Amino acid sequence: LDHSFSDFGANLTAMVELQSSLLLKKQLAELRRSPVDGFSAGLVDDDNIYKWEVLVMGPPDTLYDGGFFKAILDFPKEYPQSPPKMKFISDIWHPNIHTDGNVCISILHEPGDDRWGYEKPEERWLPVHTVETILLSVISMLADPNFESPANVDAAKMQRENLPDFKKRVAQCVRRSQEDC
Repeated sequence: LDHSFSDFGANLTAMVELQSSLLLKKQLAELRRSPVDGFSAGLVDDDNIYKWEVLVMGPPDTLYDGGFFKAILDFPKEYPQSPPKMKFISDIWHPNIHTDGNVCISILHEPGDDRWGYEKPEERWLPVHTVETILLSVISMLADPNFESPANVDAAKMQRENLPDFKKRVAQCVRRSQEDC
């Protein structure tokens, strides 16, 4: 009985991975066929569908306008049941991006109830999200930070209390991102 149960578990894991890889391949093909304004996406390595590199363009008419910010999307094998992790590898100064580049946005938080009661379950990860909806949410976050739950407290404080210095710091990040591209 134990042997057949472990075979079942292994088969189930393989099935979940197959489904997630097929879904990610479909989403990548769709983005290549119909690019979306504001970002581009591709694989870091053609042999790994679970690790994507993205280039997020700073939204027009924001402090990030003109920037080209590189990031990595790391998908779990359980995608879309679990969300990917997103990390900017370009230097970016924003209240909702940790100093190490990790993005803190509701739709990338594990599904279900928020143990702190801040987010509603429908604001968190849902399996209907796609690479496109994730990146459009990140672009929206760049344009409109959430100060109630900052990932980078120093950036949030600077934006609230010393806007000229905040703008200068963001402008440096935008300039650096242009030089890196």
